[in-house]
Amino acid sequence: MSDPTTEIWQKLRQEAEIAIEREPVLSLWLEARLLRYESLIEVIACNLSEKLNFLRNGEDYLRDVFLKTLQDDEALVASIVEDIIAYFERDPACKNHFNPLLNYKGFKAITGYRIANKLWKQEQEELSLHLQSLISEFYGVDIHPAATIGKGVMLDHATGFVAGETTVIGDQVSIFQGVTLGGTGKESGERHPKIEYGVLIGAGAKILGNITVGHCSKIGANSVVLNDIPPMSTVVGVPGKVTKTAESLDDVPALCVDHRIE
Repeated sequence: MSDPTTEIWQKLRQEAEIAIEREPVLSLWLEARLLRYESLIEVIACNLSEKLNFLRNGEDYLRDVFLKTLQDDEALVASIVEDIIAYFERDPACKNHFNPLLNYKGFKAITGYRIANKLWKQEQEELSLHLQSLISEFYGVDIHPAATIGKGVMLDHATGFVAGETTVIGDQVSIFQGVTLGGTGKESGERHPKIEYGVLIGAGAKILGNITVGHCSKIGANSVVLNDIPPMSTVVGVPGKVTKTAESLDDVPALCVDHRIE
């Protein structure tokens, strides 16, 4: 039986071939960015290194760092695969699996963060911080490499997303543009938010301090959250107020991506 990484790689190639049949003008682009490679790892490493090249004529070095990091960590690659699936299943504008990989800066930024996070854990702090800076410059997304982000995360539109050093984001979370997961001042130690499984965070929301947003909660657009939020709650306003807390849910907010506040 094929593993998920192999399955998604085969699907990506099939979808690319179908896209070329519909739009022959895309053939050179899809060949250069996807079809000429032999694995998903190669596509990720080569495309990211070309964008985030930080040494003149040094692209091969960065590409090799990315390749080795991905090849050495199956769990890292599995998280990236889950991210691709998250975009395809939650974003109605995403018509195939290769669009996040090649076109969505939120996916690219999260993927770059995942590599930087691995390097951080290997005590390559200067390189990981430099990658953070490059990702911020090219994609408008600023995630500290020491932050912890689970799998199946959709960072939609992405521009202006910030996550501080001690941020923790659980699995299957959906976050929209302009969101800040930040501190409240000059505290040291644990000072950034903890976002649990299945949370949906609307555009422009600010969640500040060492607080927890309980699983399957919904944070309304432009809300400012400064206190712990119980699981399965809806929060709106400045400052954010809990308007509803459910005892059970029919749908996980992050998965159904319904921003309406009842």
